[in-house]
Formats: sequence, C-alpha cells, structure tokens
Amino acid sequence: MRAEDAPAPGPAAPAPAVGPPDDAPAFPPGAAIAACVAFVLIGALQALYGPAIPALRDEFDLGPAGAGLALSAHFAGALLGVLGGAALRRRRPDRQLLAVSCLSMAAGAVGFGLAGSWPLALAAVFVLGLGFGGIDYGLNVMVAAGFGRRGPAMLNILNAHFGLGAIAGPVLLGALGAGRYPAVFVGCGVVCVLLVPPLLAVRDTPVGTGSRVPRSGLAPGTTALLVAAFVGVYILHVGIETGVGGWEPTHLEALGHSTSTAAGATAGFWLAMTVGRFLVAPISLRLSPQAVVLAGCAAMTGFLFLAAVPVLAPYAYLGVGLAIAPIFPTGLAWLAARVPGSASAAAWVIAASMIGGIAFPPLLGGVFEVTSSAGSIPLLLGALSVLCLVAAVGCARIGRPVGAGRG
Repeated sequence: MRAEDAPAPGPAAPAPAVGPPDDAPAFPPGAAIAACVAFVLIGALQALYGPAIPALRDEFDLGPAGAGLALSAHFAGALLGVLGGAALRRRRPDRQLLAVSCLSMAAGAVGFGLAGSWPLALAAVFVLGLGFGGIDYGLNVMVAAGFGRRGPAMLNILNAHFGLGAIAGPVLLGALGAGRYPAVFVGCGVVCVLLVPPLLAVRDTPVGTGSRVPRSGLAPGTTALLVAAFVGVYILHVGIETGVGGWEPTHLEALGHSTSTAAGATAGFWLAMTVGRFLVAPISLRLSPQAVVLAGCAAMTGFLFLAAVPVLAPYAYLGVGLAIAPIFPTGLAWLAARVPGSASAAAWVIAASMIGGIAFPPLLGGVFEVTSSAGSIPLLLGALSVLCLVAAVGCARIGRPVGAGRG
C-alpha cells in the first residue's frame, strides 16, 4: 500500500513481533561455540568420576562397588534426561530445554563437589545426569536439523568436542590431584551457568526438517522396524566402544605388554576416536551418512578381528577408534534423513546408546571370567560388531524399494 493510500490517523496498529528473520541460522556463532563448549563439559564430567574414585573412597569410606554407584546414578539420570528432554521439546522452545539442562548440570556438579554425605552426592550426580542427558539429546538433534546438508559434518565436530573433554578432564584432575575433585566439579558447574545466555539464542528447528512431526512416508510398522534397526546399531556400537575402553588394557597385558603400554594404547583408542570425528567432518560433506556409517561399521569389524592377532593388537585398537568415530554422530544425521521429524526416534537411539554403555562391559567381564582367556575379548567384540554391521545394513534396506539409490 502506498503512503498516499494510508487511512486517516487513528489508533496505531500493533508493531510486528520482533525476532530473527526466517532465514536466520538456527545456531548463531555464539550459540555454536557454546554448544561445542557444552560438549567439552559433558565429556569431562563423565570422565571425571573414575579419577575421583580414590578420593571418594577415602572421604566417604566406600568400597569399590559403592564408589561405582556414582557412574550408575549418572547414567540413570542421563537416561531420564534424554527421554524427558524429548517430551519437553515437544511442548517448549528448544532454547528452554538447553537452559534447563545446563542449570541442572550446574546444580548437580556443584552439589556433588560440596556434598557432605554419600547419599547427597549420589542425588547430586543423578541431577547432573538429568542435565547431561538433556544436553546430549538436545544439541545432537538440534544440530542434525539446524545445519541442513552440513549437519553430518557439524555433528561429528560437536561430538569430537565430547572426546576433547573426556581427555582433558582426567588430565586436569590428575595434575591437580584426586583430592581436588570438588573444585573441578564446582568449576564445571560455574561454566554450565555461563553457557545459558548464548544457548538462549538457539532458534527452534523448523518443523519440516527434523524436530517434531515424523513424515517418513513409510507405514507405521515399517518406521518402527527402521527405528528398531537404528536402536540396534546404537546399543551395539556404544557397547563395543565402552567394551574396548574397559577391556583393552586387560587384553594387551595378557599378551605380555606392560601396564603402562596397555594404558597408553587405551588412551590412544580414545584419542583416535576424537581425531577421527574431526577428520570425517569434511568427508561427510561429500559422502552420504549411510555410506559413512556402513563404512565405519565394516572397518570397525575388520579391525576388531585383527586385534585378535597378538602382534597387531595395539595398532588394531587404534584402527577401531578411527572406525567407530563417525558412527554415533553421523548415524543421527542418517536417522534424520530416513525419518524426517525424528526427534522422538533420536531420543530412543541416544537412550539406547547409554544402555549399551551400561550393559556390555560387565557382560564382557562375565565372558572373560568363564573362558579365562583374554584372547576371547576382541573375538567377542568382533562378533558384536558383525551384528552391528547387519543392523546398519538393515537401516539402509528397510522401507526402500529394490534398486533404490543411497540415502
């Protein structure tokens, strides 16, 4: 309408709502940096429990099993945090989930650092886990949906920062001494609070590209089967990841390597997994998520069976770390492509990954006790990897017509 056609002066029309333009990025630069820092924090917090155990046992007069309850409480909270985060995200803006999760992590970390009794410490760890699960779920699905075709690359970069934190946290506590764990946890809690303002700038993911309404074009039963295949991939590959991290030292020592060599090789596995995610980020801009995940599962299987050859074992485990690196983040991008609007599906697979991390290490330990042979460890992990590869092939084939191209 031209100016001369304007109506006579009268009550002013309400001003349009102020907000970012429709084409504004879901993650402004400050929010993207804050997301990466948040993943450094959750990596560090998860990895700090182990190095803190000697001090916890002395302070609270705990046995090994009692001290181990800290990690169990953490993962119990994280499971509920993932599922609760998915429910909250269906009703509230994305930024609210991130803010609530950061504040929950902050309260739990500070509470754990300052707790005067073991029950209070466990309650604080549970609260920390709730926030951990919300951040892990929320940022993964928001990045998968908010960066378009760059989503797989950004997911690998985001999850690589988790690895950086998992390496840096124990190193920091080792330098300060296990007795300084309260200060480290309180410091992490303060950083969590500082992340809230930049994360409030995150925009909601558009409905049609991955956040709330599944529109896969598949029959409900086929969609459920497809999601079940992804759940299988996540349970198995994270079980393998934690199985290698937990039992690689035992296997290498049984082969005659020194304790320090075995520990160094295990650290190398985690480092390889972190570096692998940075390396695969540019590759994922050229290859489909399906191709990256299938290649990762196949390579993981091959390297695990090579680890059964004594002379190759330390190097094969490095290969496992590189191969397994892109599966978790790139699998989420693949899930988002196969089941658009897959926020609920993503919650199930992320929750499943935590189940794999809890269940498989003791299972492997039980098999090791029964067989009394450390050589069975890579063979069992290799068998699990074969099943993981089969599940990944199922993710590629379920619901696709014969002869369909790559997804």
